[in-house]
Amino acid sequence: MSALKDLYSPTFYNRLSAVLATIVPNFDQQRFITLIFDDQFEGMELKARMRHTARVMHQFMPENYAETVKLIEQLITRLRAEHFGEGSLEFIFLPDYLEVYGLEHYETSVKALEFVTQFVSCEFAVRPFLLKYGGQMLDQMYAWSLHENHKVRRLASEGSRPRLPWAMAVPALKKDPRPLLPLLENLKNDPSESVRRSVANSLNDIAKDHPDLVLEIAARWKGHSRETDAIIKHGCRTLLKQGHTEILKHYGLQSAEILLTALQISTPEVRIGDDLHFSMVVQNAAATAQTVRLEYAIYYPRKNGTASKKVFKISERTFLAGEKAVIQRRQSFRLITTRTFYAGLHGLSIIVNGEEKARLDFILTA
Repeated sequence: MSALKDLYSPTFYNRLSAVLATIVPNFDQQRFITLIFDDQFEGMELKARMRHTARVMHQFMPENYAETVKLIEQLITRLRAEHFGEGSLEFIFLPDYLEVYGLEHYETSVKALEFVTQFVSCEFAVRPFLLKYGGQMLDQMYAWSLHENHKVRRLASEGSRPRLPWAMAVPALKKDPRPLLPLLENLKNDPSESVRRSVANSLNDIAKDHPDLVLEIAARWKGHSRETDAIIKHGCRTLLKQGHTEILKHYGLQSAEILLTALQISTPEVRIGDDLHFSMVVQNAAATAQTVRLEYAIYYPRKNGTASKKVFKISERTFLAGEKAVIQRRQSFRLITTRTFYAGLHGLSIIVNGEEKARLDFILTA
């Protein structure tokens, strides 16, 4: 499987340079390709190649930033005409260009972000503007939340998330996310699923620092529509994984009469690269049907000897009175870039409606 950085390939740059040559006056395709594939290119990862592409393109653009923005708009129009790159990850160098060279040109860049995000998302590029211009930029994002294009509306919610992954945080919004609430209110009934999911992601970010505020929102939005209920559920996923008492009450999740028995690990020793296999029996001992949210947690040892807990959802469904189910699952320990595995004692726990019901240990071997 190819690495993401390989999206920036000779084929991509050859095609891109051919389009640039039709837009940028006196554009030298061969020099562009030579500058791209310099001595450092092979060792660059995805974001480094993105930034490198923006910097190389800058060498061929006018000194006047406003003129460059006009050329970028023309470029996108031409790319669309050639059915090349709409929404493709490799074109994130265009928003990055606006971030690197447009931060001191607020008015021009705001219009450019609005245009470019309809071709490729500007959720990362908008962050420095939010940091530098604060309330002014937040007012703009509120205006974008009312935009006719759903990609611009999504930029308003996704770009303003307090903890957007892969992006710089916005400390002011982590400390006080209330300025975001009018924007999220505008979008909670959005016809676009991608926008609604973005609203949920923002709520989930807020919940990590201000759970009570998200609980207030959940209570206020509950029952408004099926779509809004889905936003709340997804936006409270971290609180649910944490077994937060109030959110469990919100969803009527009680664990006293949900029985967990026969927890067994069939692979008590697992090699790195293989799977952990386990099973259990879950029963609703209540006289009425109950919603059962079933999760498991893996306790991974860290290098310093402490453990990190990662929760994984198995299912959430209604169990009829007396209903019993045998559950079998496996957890992969194949090597991944986002986690380092350390051989030794690990833990597996089963969580029923937010309560850790049972735990067993197993050994991970190199």
